Amino acid sequence: MHPTEPADSDARARTARLLRLQAVACRDLGSALYGDLLLHTADDLQSGGPVASVLDGYLDDRLASGLALRLLGGVHAQVLSGQAPDLAACYPSAGGTPEQAPGSPRAWAAFRRVLAERPAEVRSWLGHPPQTNEVGRAAALLGGLRHVAAEASLPIRLVEVGASAGLNLRADRFHVPGPAGSHGDEHSPVVLADGWHGSAPPDSRIDVVERIGGDIAPVDPLTDDGRLRLTAYVWPDQSERLDRLRGAFRIAAQVTAELRAERASATLARTRLVPGTWTVLWHSIFRQYLSQAERADLAAGVADLGAVATTQARFAYLYFEQSAAGGCRVALTTWPGGQRRVLGSAPAHGLPVFWRVSD
Repeated sequence: MHPTEPADSDARARTARLLRLQAVACRDLGSALYGDLLLHTADDLQSGGPVASVLDGYLDDRLASGLALRLLGGVHAQVLSGQAPDLAACYPSAGGTPEQAPGSPRAWAAFRRVLAERPAEVRSWLGHPPQTNEVGRAAALLGGLRHVAAEASLPIRLVEVGASAGLNLRADRFHVPGPAGSHGDEHSPVVLADGWHGSAPPDSRIDVVERIGGDIAPVDPLTDDGRLRLTAYVWPDQSERLDRLRGAFRIAAQVTAELRAERASATLARTRLVPGTWTVLWHSIFRQYLSQAERADLAAGVADLGAVATTQARFAYLYFEQSAAGGCRVALTTWPGGQRRVLGSAPAHGLPVFWRVSD
C-alpha cells in the first residue's frame, strides 16, 4: 500500500505533531533516546529532509496507527543487522553507549544518515503494523489467570487475539518475584522484576494445557527474521525489555503454541468451550488497532461464548487495554454469570501492575 499523492505541508505538519506526541510517550515510558530522535524527526519532516522522503505516501495523524514506531523499528532493524554502525554506537541494544549530550545530536546525525542512505530498507517497514510482542504485559495476564483459577480450579485453555509471535501464550513459564506475591520458576529466563504491587493476586495454581493465538501477520519467534522483527520494535535503550524478549525466545523454543494468520473474528469463530476446562480469551494493547466494526465483532464473539458457558465448561475474558480515564486497565469477566472486575492497572509496557485491593 503506497499512496502516490504528494505530501503537502499540511499533511507534514499533522504527521509531525504525531511524531512529537510519540516522543512524549517514549520519554514518559523511559526512553530518552527515542524521545530526542522523534523530536528531531518531526523537525526534519517539516523542513523537507530525508524523513519527508521516507514517509512520503505514509503521512498520518493517527497516533494509534503506530507510524512513528514503524519508522523507529525500520531504522533499529538496520542497526541490529549491522547496516548502521555509526548509529549502533549510540544504541545499547547493539552494544553502544547512550549519548549524554542534550538532544542526542550525534545519535540524530547517524539516524538521519540511515534515512538518507537506506530509505528503501526503512520504508519496507512502514506498510505493516508494529509487532511489539511486549513480554512485560504477561504480568497482567498471570495475575488475571490466578483470579480465574481461584474461582474454579480447572485446567486453562489460553486463547490470544492479536498474539503477534505468541510469546505471552507461554506466560505461565515466566517468573514474577516480589513482596506482593510471586509466580513461577525462579530459574526462568524471563523475570518480570518488580511486576506486582498492591494486593497480590490469589495464590492459586495455573495449569495451562492449550495455547492458541491468532494475528493478521504472525511472527515466528523461532526464525532469525522473526526474532529480528520483534527485537527491532523494542526501544534500544531499554535493556530490561530486551532481556525479557530474548528470554521469551528461549522459552518459545521449548514450549509449543498454535499460531494462525487470521483476524480476531476468525479466532473467536473457531473457539469452542471444552468441558472440564477454562477457556480464557486474552488480548493486550490490541483494541486500538481495530476498526469500529472489528471491535463490535470482538464484543459479539465474547458475548456468544459467554452465553454458552456452564460450570463445567467455563469462559473468561481477560484484557489489558488503554482506558478512556487514562492508563491501562486489567479487566476480567467470567462466565457463567458474566461478573466483570477491574483487577488493576499498569503502564503500557506492562510493568509494574498495581493490583486493586480486593473487595
